[in-house]
Amino acid sequence: QVQLVESGGGSVQAGGSLRLSCAASGFTFSNHFMGWFRQAPGKEREGVAGISTATGSTYYADSVQGRFTISRDSAKNTVHLQMNSLKPEDTAMYYCARSAYSFLSNWRSANNYDYWGRGTQVTVSS
Repeated sequence: QVQLVESGGGSVQAGGSLRLSCAASGFTFSNHFMGWFRQAPGKEREGVAGISTATGSTYYADSVQGRFTISRDSAKNTVHLQMNSLKPEDTAMYYCARSAYSFLSNWRSANNYDYWGRGTQVTVSS
């Protein structure tokens, strides 16, 4: 059974850092593109970062480019999101997502993912 379990969320001050982890199981990790999304109350779910688990290629939303780093640990079937220089506008529930496909032309679309974790809360105070 496909399972995605996020961890690492918490509360930090602006400028601080957090490292999120997504432990994946129940599927062949390298065959599925993975993404991190976030959703704040009243807002649409937005793609933050994506990674090809096969090649390691990474993709980022403009709003987090240079501050966030997505990576994979293939031996552990885990995707990480290192978040540095956090801003209050980064406050959201962060979700790990799996795509049915190995590569996505539009990784930012939530509709391209078929499994989701339950989310981990990130709160950044000013």
